[in-house]
Amino acid sequence: MEPSLVGEEEEGGGRFRASEHQHARYNPLRDDWVLVSAHRVKRPWQGQVEKPPPEDVPRWDPKNPLCPGATRANGEVNPQYEGTFVFPNDFPALQPDAPEPGDSDHPLFRAAAARGVCKVMCFHPWSDLTLPLMSLAEIRAVIDAWAELAAELGASYPWVQIFENKGAMMGCSNPHPHCQVWASSFLPNEAHLEDRTQRQHLTQHSVPMLLEYAEQEALRKERLVVENADWLVVVPYWATWPYQTLLLPRRHVCRLQDLREDERDSLASIMQRLLIKYDNLFEVSFPYSMGWHGAPTGPYLEEDCRHWQLHAHYYPPLLRSATVRKFMVGYEMLAQAQRDLTPEQAAERLRSLPEVHYKQRTKETS
Repeated sequence: MEPSLVGEEEEGGGRFRASEHQHARYNPLRDDWVLVSAHRVKRPWQGQVEKPPPEDVPRWDPKNPLCPGATRANGEVNPQYEGTFVFPNDFPALQPDAPEPGDSDHPLFRAAAARGVCKVMCFHPWSDLTLPLMSLAEIRAVIDAWAELAAELGASYPWVQIFENKGAMMGCSNPHPHCQVWASSFLPNEAHLEDRTQRQHLTQHSVPMLLEYAEQEALRKERLVVENADWLVVVPYWATWPYQTLLLPRRHVCRLQDLREDERDSLASIMQRLLIKYDNLFEVSFPYSMGWHGAPTGPYLEEDCRHWQLHAHYYPPLLRSATVRKFMVGYEMLAQAQRDLTPEQAAERLRSLPEVHYKQRTKETS
């Protein structure tokens, strides 16, 4: 299905087709543009080939600092945890008691205070499990722990960033299923940008941007990957990464901790379905960086944040296979983001994949 684009007209002797002709798409959430060059998908690949992730990860390794009973770098011994496990990051990027920088002597050389806390959260005691291979009850426990941390740290900090880097390709050196949670005394750049764009949209259109966007995508279907009664996942119209997705609630929800019990259950289900499709795409443990964005907290809890809509971003790097990734270099670094595969093509491919994990299918047929 061709996406609904303004300007699909006869021009220069031919009709514009988004799947064949280059064009730019606007991202209202970031207030920027992405160049879509679908015709480049046909070019032969002679670039870097990555090593696929290892498939023989031991379930428990006494030398792995994230395993139950293991000793971490600071000498502390992990408990024999059986569910989720949260602990302070042994090498935090933010600390609560950092001194303030001095006054700047020139406007081109400004510095500001940056304080906070960093935590690590293990999803499961087993190192050879990832979220798509966990049970719905185990994924639900992860969601509850996320919401608890968001509320606890958000009581005092303006921003709580929950994020998961999965796979060595995304800089994750430890295969044990885990994420990080950084709470900061300031709004980071992406949060500040999304706050501005969503506020402007509500002012101009009297509806939260991502609530309206979810309603539109549910109707159009062409970029839909999976959906249920409470959630939908789309490859966004403005996606930059090849198989980038956006996870959205159907009702207006500002923060993760505001989710109802049934919405947390259905979130566990749709996360599992999406992540199984990701793994099935190239039959590999699919690398990505993901994270939650919601209304700011701390002092913002007393402010009107109706312009915000809770959402999760998934940014996977793989492009053509388990070993060929997209690089953000050259034009992307110096001009603007660019993609080859259209979001509609990516969504159709993900949508068509089975929802039984390839490892489980292998076991059933063996």
